[in-house]
Amino acid sequence: MRQRLLGGAGLLDHELIEYLLATAIPRRDTKPLAKNLLREFGGIGGVLTADADALLKQDGMGETAVAALKIAQACALRLVQTHTESRPILSNWQALLDYLHADMAHHGVERFRVLHLNTKNMLIRDEVMSKGSIDQAAVHIREVIRRAIDLNSSALILVHNHPSGDPSPSSADIEVTRNIAEAGRRLGIAVHDHLIIGARGHVSLRSQGLI
Repeated sequence: MRQRLLGGAGLLDHELIEYLLATAIPRRDTKPLAKNLLREFGGIGGVLTADADALLKQDGMGETAVAALKIAQACALRLVQTHTESRPILSNWQALLDYLHADMAHHGVERFRVLHLNTKNMLIRDEVMSKGSIDQAAVHIREVIRRAIDLNSSALILVHNHPSGDPSPSSADIEVTRNIAEAGRRLGIAVHDHLIIGARGHVSLRSQGLI
């Protein structure tokens, strides 16, 4: 596999995971472990984004092996993240979607995050505001707006994931989005969009006419 990799040949998903694990678990056939992880977590995206504790519960996985997978995830995210930071977000929309999908699509818990933008629509801060189901209690609309004021944000992009894989918005998603947009409007802070990320794609509430 090393020669194929150095020669530019593509590796299958189980071979990529197998090779990563082999760097952390020497002198052991890691192919069965790699295939088991792919089955357990639903593919390579699920393996790389899986919670460290969940990975440690798998037979044959130790902290060194988990760290090897996590460094691969971190490198992949950093690669796509650089494309979102160097140019205005709204003119680099596909790079943003690629980054968010890589980071969020396979998480087993809902995370609500806010992208803060300046007057040139450049990214100021990317923050996770809450974990768990999206509702009024979890999101704390006042906290979202207070943070935007603290950072002097001119605009926001709201993002959260659906662990089910289906990115269709719920009534709570729509209600929270509209309430944040209304609160921001009063203070001159625009909500450009609310993106819902799932393993089967994404939904833009702006493009759906829901904001």
